[in-house]
Amino acid sequence: MKINFSFKQMIILSFLFLSAIGLHAQEKKVAPTSQSLYDEIAKMDSILFTEFNAKHFEAFKKYFTNDLEWFQDNDGLISYDKVFENFEKMFKNENRLTRELQKGSLEVHPLKNYGAIEIGTHRFRHMENGKEEIGNFKFLMIWQKNDGEWKISRVVSYDH
Repeated sequence: MKINFSFKQMIILSFLFLSAIGLHAQEKKVAPTSQSLYDEIAKMDSILFTEFNAKHFEAFKKYFTNDLEWFQDNDGLISYDKVFENFEKMFKNENRLTRELQKGSLEVHPLKNYGAIEIGTHRFRHMENGKEEIGNFKFLMIWQKNDGEWKISRVVSYDH
Protein backbone atom coordinates (compact mmCIF):
# COMPACT_ATOMS: atom_id res chain seq x y z
CA MET A 1 0.00 0.00 0.00
CA LYS A 2 1.53 3.25 -1.12
CA ILE A 3 0.65 6.51 0.63
CA ASN A 4 1.02 9.73 -1.28
CA PHE A 5 1.07 13.04 0.55
CA SER A 6 0.56 16.39 -1.09
CA PHE A 7 3.06 19.19 -0.45
CA LYS A 8 0.49 20.89 1.80
CA GLN A 9 -0.04 17.72 3.83
CA MET A 10 3.74 17.29 4.23
CA ILE A 11 4.04 20.86 5.56
CA ILE A 12 1.22 20.26 8.06
CA LEU A 13 2.73 16.94 9.23
CA SER A 14 6.17 18.57 9.59
CA PHE A 15 4.67 21.40 11.63
CA LEU A 16 2.84 18.95 13.92
CA PHE A 17 6.00 16.87 14.38
CA LEU A 18 8.14 19.92 15.22
CA SER A 19 5.46 21.24 17.58
CA ALA A 20 5.39 17.93 19.44
CA ILE A 21 9.19 18.04 19.83
CA GLY A 22 8.99 21.63 21.09
CA LEU A 23 6.36 20.75 23.69
CA HIS A 24 8.48 17.89 24.95
CA ALA A 25 11.56 20.15 25.17
CA GLN A 26 9.66 22.67 27.31
CA GLU A 27 8.85 20.07 29.93
CA LYS A 28 9.99 21.10 33.43
CA LYS A 29 13.01 19.16 34.59
CA VAL A 30 13.42 20.83 38.01
CA ALA A 31 11.95 19.24 41.09
CA PRO A 32 8.86 21.04 42.36
CA THR A 33 9.16 23.02 45.58
CA SER A 34 8.40 20.88 48.59
CA GLN A 35 6.20 22.27 51.33
CA SER A 36 9.06 21.85 53.79
CA LEU A 37 11.44 23.95 51.63
CA TYR A 38 8.75 26.61 51.18
CA ASP A 39 8.15 26.68 54.93
CA GLU A 40 11.90 26.86 55.70
CA ILE A 41 12.47 29.84 53.41
CA ALA A 42 9.29 31.59 54.61
CA LYS A 43 10.57 31.14 58.18
CA MET A 44 14.04 32.45 57.26
CA ASP A 45 12.48 35.48 55.56
CA SER A 46 10.45 36.17 58.71
CA ILE A 47 13.49 35.82 61.01
CA LEU A 48 15.66 38.00 58.75
CA PHE A 49 13.16 40.83 58.62
CA THR A 50 12.25 40.61 62.28
CA GLU A 51 15.91 41.51 62.88
CA PHE A 52 15.68 44.21 60.19
CA ASN A 53 12.56 45.78 61.68
CA ALA A 54 14.12 45.71 65.17
CA LYS A 55 17.30 47.32 63.76
CA HIS A 56 19.48 44.55 65.17
CA PHE A 57 22.40 45.18 62.83
CA GLU A 58 24.75 42.34 63.81
CA ALA A 59 21.94 39.78 64.01
CA PHE A 60 20.64 40.87 60.58
CA LYS A 61 24.11 40.85 59.00
CA LYS A 62 24.82 37.23 60.01
CA TYR A 63 22.19 36.00 57.52
CA PHE A 64 24.38 36.97 54.54
CA THR A 65 27.43 35.25 53.06
CA ASN A 66 30.76 37.07 52.95
CA ASP A 67 30.73 36.89 49.14
CA LEU A 68 27.32 38.58 48.95
CA GLU A 69 26.42 40.23 45.64
CA TRP A 70 23.58 42.76 45.83
CA PHE A 71 22.05 44.08 42.62
CA GLN A 72 19.63 46.97 42.66
CA ASP A 73 17.93 48.38 39.59
CA ASN A 74 18.77 51.97 40.56
CA ASP A 75 22.36 51.38 41.71
CA GLY A 76 23.66 48.29 39.88
CA LEU A 77 26.01 45.95 41.74
CA ILE A 78 26.66 47.01 45.33
CA SER A 79 29.63 45.57 47.24
CA TYR A 80 29.30 43.68 50.52
CA ASP A 81 31.02 46.49 52.42
CA LYS A 82 28.79 49.19 50.90
CA VAL A 83 25.61 47.14 51.53
CA PHE A 84 26.34 46.91 55.23
CA GLU A 85 27.64 50.45 55.49
CA ASN A 86 24.23 51.51 54.10
CA PHE A 87 22.32 49.23 56.50
CA GLU A 88 24.31 50.46 59.49
CA LYS A 89 23.44 54.09 58.63
CA MET A 90 19.81 53.12 57.96
CA PHE A 91 19.47 51.35 61.32
CA LYS A 92 20.76 54.45 63.15
CA ASN A 93 18.21 56.64 61.38
CA GLU A 94 15.07 57.45 63.36
CA ASN A 95 12.66 57.15 60.42
CA ARG A 96 11.05 53.93 61.77
CA LEU A 97 11.69 51.94 58.59
CA THR A 98 9.92 48.58 58.53
CA ARG A 99 9.48 45.82 55.97
CA GLU A 100 6.70 43.32 55.51
CA LEU A 101 6.34 40.57 52.93
CA GLN A 102 3.25 41.08 50.79
CA LYS A 103 0.76 38.31 51.44
CA GLY A 104 0.54 35.83 48.57
CA SER A 105 3.67 37.09 46.79
CA LEU A 106 6.19 34.56 48.10
CA GLU A 107 7.63 32.05 45.64
CA VAL A 108 10.25 29.50 46.59
CA HIS A 109 12.17 27.35 44.11
CA PRO A 110 14.79 24.70 44.86
CA LEU A 111 18.33 25.37 43.65
CA LYS A 112 20.01 21.99 43.21
CA ASN A 113 23.10 21.38 45.35
CA TYR A 114 22.97 24.93 46.68
CA GLY A 115 19.78 26.04 48.39
CA ALA A 116 16.75 27.97 47.22
CA ILE A 117 15.51 30.96 45.27
CA GLU A 118 13.08 33.28 47.04
CA ILE A 119 11.01 35.71 44.97
CA GLY A 120 8.41 38.12 46.26
CA THR A 121 7.17 41.63 46.82
CA HIS A 122 7.76 43.52 50.02
CA ARG A 123 6.39 46.75 51.43
CA PHE A 124 8.63 49.23 53.16
CA ARG A 125 7.24 51.97 55.40
CA HIS A 126 9.04 54.87 56.97
CA MET A 127 8.44 58.38 58.20
CA GLU A 128 9.79 61.22 56.09
CA ASN A 129 9.16 64.89 56.88
CA GLY A 130 6.39 63.91 59.31
CA LYS A 131 4.57 61.82 56.69
CA GLU A 132 4.43 58.05 56.28
CA GLU A 133 6.00 56.89 53.00
CA ILE A 134 5.10 53.45 51.64
CA GLY A 135 6.70 51.60 48.75
CA ASN A 136 6.20 48.13 47.28
CA PHE A 137 9.24 46.57 45.63
CA LYS A 138 10.11 43.21 44.08
CA PHE A 139 13.04 41.07 45.12
CA LEU A 140 14.84 37.84 44.38
CA MET A 141 17.16 36.29 46.95
CA ILE A 142 19.41 33.26 46.59
CA TRP A 143 19.65 31.33 49.85
CA GLN A 144 22.61 29.02 50.35
CA LYS A 145 22.37 26.14 52.80
CA ASN A 146 25.68 25.08 54.37
CA ASP A 147 25.84 22.61 57.25
CA GLY A 148 22.14 23.17 57.96
CA GLU A 149 22.52 26.95 58.08
CA TRP A 150 20.75 29.27 55.63
CA LYS A 151 22.41 32.48 54.38
CA ILE A 152 21.72 34.82 51.49
CA SER A 153 24.43 34.97 48.85
CA ARG A 154 22.73 37.04 46.13
CA VAL A 155 20.03 39.71 46.18
CA VAL A 156 18.28 41.36 43.26
CA SER A 157 16.09 44.28 44.30
CA TYR A 158 14.02 45.85 41.53
CA ASP A 159 10.87 47.66 40.42
CA HIS A 160 11.68 50.76 42.47
